[in-house]
Amino acid sequence: MSRAELAGQDGRFAAGADGTNPGGAGAAAGGRPSARRVWPLFRSEVLMTFRRWRTLALLGVLAAVPVLVGIAVRIETGGADDGGGGGGGPAFISQITNNGLFLVFTSLAVTLPFFLPMTVGVVAGDSVAGEAGAGTLRYLLVAPAGRTRLLLVKFAGTMVFCLAATLVVAVFALGTGVLLFPVGEVTLLSGTTVPFSDGLLRALAIAVAVALSLTGLAALGLFVSTLTNSGIAAMATTVGLLLTVQIVDTVPQLHAVHPYLFTHYWLSFADLLRAPVYWEELLRNAGVQALYAAVFGSAAWARFTTRDITA
Repeated sequence: MSRAELAGQDGRFAAGADGTNPGGAGAAAGGRPSARRVWPLFRSEVLMTFRRWRTLALLGVLAAVPVLVGIAVRIETGGADDGGGGGGGPAFISQITNNGLFLVFTSLAVTLPFFLPMTVGVVAGDSVAGEAGAGTLRYLLVAPAGRTRLLLVKFAGTMVFCLAATLVVAVFALGTGVLLFPVGEVTLLSGTTVPFSDGLLRALAIAVAVALSLTGLAALGLFVSTLTNSGIAAMATTVGLLLTVQIVDTVPQLHAVHPYLFTHYWLSFADLLRAPVYWEELLRNAGVQALYAAVFGSAAWARFTTRDITA
């Protein structure tokens, strides 16, 4: 089904019983969206995102990372229960051979600096610019969608992808860890031992925390996407900005700005593996992500609602 056809279906939900177009000029001016009108548009956005071959390829790459990490650790250690041989990496990487559940935490730590944000940058950067480049953006607005409503749906769709991408890494890591390594009671970073079921709940909480850590990047990508009609340019710019921020975060001389970078607290999810949980950096991360979402979300709204849509 084409994007225009899906837009047409959304239009039927948005149109009034008398054939009027309540989502037209009023919605474009930023009228308050109703859940009844937003849901069909959101559903079509999510379906179209996950039907793209590019999205499936990105998820495939993410799924391969934990499998490769698990195989590499298995080969390196020979599956021996020796603590993983030490070395660099996250604090819990040495625990993989003792408990396969730690492969989930390690894989998220490995993919978070580049692989996960890169895929989010691609999806977020293409969200509006890709529609404009394909010539479907006007049809979505005529459907009617309304600019504010459409922008909210684009952001929500990107956040759904963030969660889906994170869960793909976690699920494949868990499956690989169960197949290659023993599982059982989990020894946390604080030394406390908890049941395997508790460890699974912590793994789920960490996956959600990682997904929420990508909120700032999603908002930044959405803003960039409203600036151009080229999806490729928006994707490249978003990924380029991501790399720039990560480089700045490694320069000691710029330590004063580090706490304000959306990447700075990404690995704070490890504090969920302590008993009691250390909430300080987790809350700071949430605050930074909320700040970026508010700033760049507002900038995207200001740009998109005043933009002359010609494609």
